[in-house]
Amino acid sequence: MTLQALVSQLGWVLLDFVWQGALIGCETALLLLALRNARAEARYLVAGSGLLLCLLWPAATLVLRLAQGADGGGAAPPLGQLLAGGALQADSWLDTLQGKLSWVVGAWACCAAALALRMVLGLLWIERAARREGGNPQWQARLDTLARGFGIARAVRLRIVGGPVDGLASPVTAGWWKPVVLVPAALVSGMPPHLLEALLAHELAHVRRCDYLVNLLQSVIETLLFYHPAVWWISHRVRVEREHIADDLAARQLGEPRRLALALSELEKLQFANAQLAVAANGGDLVARIKRLVRPDTQALDWKAALPVLGLAAACIAGCAQAPLASGTTPAPHEAVAHEAEVTRALARFDTCAKPLYPADALASKATGTVTLRFLIDTDGSVADAVVQRSSGTPSLDEAARVAIAKCRFTPATARGKPQRAWVPVQYVWSLA
Repeated sequence: MTLQALVSQLGWVLLDFVWQGALIGCETALLLLALRNARAEARYLVAGSGLLLCLLWPAATLVLRLAQGADGGGAAPPLGQLLAGGALQADSWLDTLQGKLSWVVGAWACCAAALALRMVLGLLWIERAARREGGNPQWQARLDTLARGFGIARAVRLRIVGGPVDGLASPVTAGWWKPVVLVPAALVSGMPPHLLEALLAHELAHVRRCDYLVNLLQSVIETLLFYHPAVWWISHRVRVEREHIADDLAARQLGEPRRLALALSELEKLQFANAQLAVAANGGDLVARIKRLVRPDTQALDWKAALPVLGLAAACIAGCAQAPLASGTTPAPHEAVAHEAEVTRALARFDTCAKPLYPADALASKATGTVTLRFLIDTDGSVADAVVQRSSGTPSLDEAARVAIAKCRFTPATARGKPQRAWVPVQYVWSLA
């Protein structure tokens, strides 16, 4: 498969995820709404599953497209089909989108690379801080005692860092195999010891649950699918519920939910910033977490907030239901006759071009095979673009067929008697017989 064909496949996957991500977001929102009074673990599982599906669905679509070797093919219809709303408009939409796919993929790659660089630099800063900064024997002993209470067998290191000047304002946990808790020096000197101990218990709850690995996976998904709001919203819900679970574990271990609430209140007063690349004690809505610890109560259903979600879900379901109609549902007989009279496909006129010449290297190796090509035929019958849809297995054979057939003339496609630009597939069989 050529690079151009790979870019085309990836571009369609990115466009298809616009509606796929919206559908996943709606389903996740409805489930979270139904589980609003359930345990935080249940909501965390739902949000985490939704975020993982955001990664697996487009990945599976890309694999399917590559296996089929078809531009715009795959398990889900292209976004252009959903927007077109009919066969006559679909060709023009698909042609327009096909021509812009290289720009779409290029812009996506640049933004994803910038976010990936930001993530790597953040991880390097955390690693450097963990190695560079010093410890505190007294607080290390307290942390070890708390870790034993949580049943954590691994050694958990404590490092004191400079605080807001160094970009860290709240305790954070980094690492999985060798976890480390980074604590700002300002907290060690300025926060009452019993409150700082409560924050350390919260961090150890993250260590016990191996939340650092999940947080890294979240960052990867956010980097790859940054352009979809549903991904950021679901990821935010994962972090919120994760903090609730850690709060519950820390409160049970301490036996004093109020002490953890007071510690979080101190963080809220100081308006600490949220760290994304490590698991921090100040994640989520601090005020909501404090209220939840001090006075947990049931949440009433807010129909005003639920109506937009229900409306968007209905729109996505309706769009998916209409997709088969746009992409090839068999019409009634009288509709088929009318459609055939209004729309014709582009046809190659092989009498206008010479037979492709067998490349010397392919002839020497006795290479054979069938190459499937796609040609964009302009309204005058000329070839405006050509791509290899499925390779014969020999690049020189693919290129020779593409160059030769691109010189042919075509009968352009028509819609209601007017010439239209359209893609047409062409197969060429290379044989030595």
